[in-house]
Amino acid sequence: MSRLRVINLGLPKSGTTTLGKALSRAGLLVADWKIRPGQGSAPELQDQLVGRLLYEDYFATGDPLARSAEFDAFSEISAVGGGESFWPQFDYGLLMAIARHHPGTRFLLSHRAPGAIVESMMAWRNLGTARLPKHAVPGLPAGFGTEPAHLERWVAGHYAYLRAAFGGRADFLEYEITDPEAPAKIGAFLGRELPWWGHANERSEAAR
Repeated sequence: MSRLRVINLGLPKSGTTTLGKALSRAGLLVADWKIRPGQGSAPELQDQLVGRLLYEDYFATGDPLARSAEFDAFSEISAVGGGESFWPQFDYGLLMAIARHHPGTRFLLSHRAPGAIVESMMAWRNLGTARLPKHAVPGLPAGFGTEPAHLERWVAGHYAYLRAAFGGRADFLEYEITDPEAPAKIGAFLGRELPWWGHANERSEAAR
């Protein structure tokens, strides 16, 4: 029987932390953009960016999950900052390598309206104001993304790409993060009930 693995293809500020917490409460070992200290049994993976690990193992072995096989779910796989920029959710070749090596994998898209997601990006620790415009990102070359309208077009383009690439596949589910039925839909898709669903990682009043 194929082992369940969950890969979220959503962008930062699209409910990825909430999804990660929900999957963790459901008994899955979850990595959320970085391997946290004490997470997993491999000391060499501590504090490693998920995006970097996926690419290193994809090019070294063909299997993006070669060293992170003990993790059941990855709620956010991108990372940008400090001169590094990894966006595996834009890379169809890498994603299909995961599907081939791990046939039990389920792909999720945590959807949020482009205007709403960009508003959060602009307010979250210089993500939208500095990190995205500074770094080269698929669909958003360095120097672009300096205006909210640029970022909205980028977010909409990402959704369009995923719908074209994954639409109709039995291993793909897009859900709206504000949908009250989202937990039930995700649980049915994964074959595992989600005992918790809420709001995580909301910005504080001081950060507004």
